[in-house]
Amino acid sequence: MSHERGRAGLRWGLSGVYAFIGVVHLVATDAMLPLMPDWVPEPRLVIQATGLCELAGALGLQIPATRKAAAIGLALYAVCVYPANLKHAFEHIHIDGIPDSWWYHGPRLAFQPVFVWAALWAGGLIDWPFRRGR
Repeated sequence: MSHERGRAGLRWGLSGVYAFIGVVHLVATDAMLPLMPDWVPEPRLVIQATGLCELAGALGLQIPATRKAAAIGLALYAVCVYPANLKHAFEHIHIDGIPDSWWYHGPRLAFQPVFVWAALWAGGLIDWPFRRGR
C-alpha cells in the first residue's frame, strides 16, 4: 500500500472515530460530566465544544484545503483530553457503556500519543516513520 493510500485510509478511519465520539459528546454531555477534572471551567460547555471540534476535525480531514488545520486541531484535542482520561482511569469513574477496568484504561492511555501521531500523519504534516520517495 502506498503512503498516500495509507494516509487516505487513516483519514477516513479517524474521521469516523472522531465523528462518532463528537456525536456522543453532544448527545450524552451529562454522562461525560464526571470525567471532567475539577479545574476545568464550565465543564458542560467544554464537553459540548469538544464534540463540535471533533465533528469539525472529522470533516476537515476530508477537505484538502482544511486538512492540515484539522489534523493539528485533532492532535491538540488528543493532548487536551488526556487529563480527563487519566481522571477516568485513576478515579474509577463509572460511565454506562464504557468499561471500568485496566484492560480498557491501560491501552487507551497508552494509545493516546498514537492518536496525536495519526492525526498529524494522516493530515500530511509529518512523514515519520515513513519517508517520501525522493
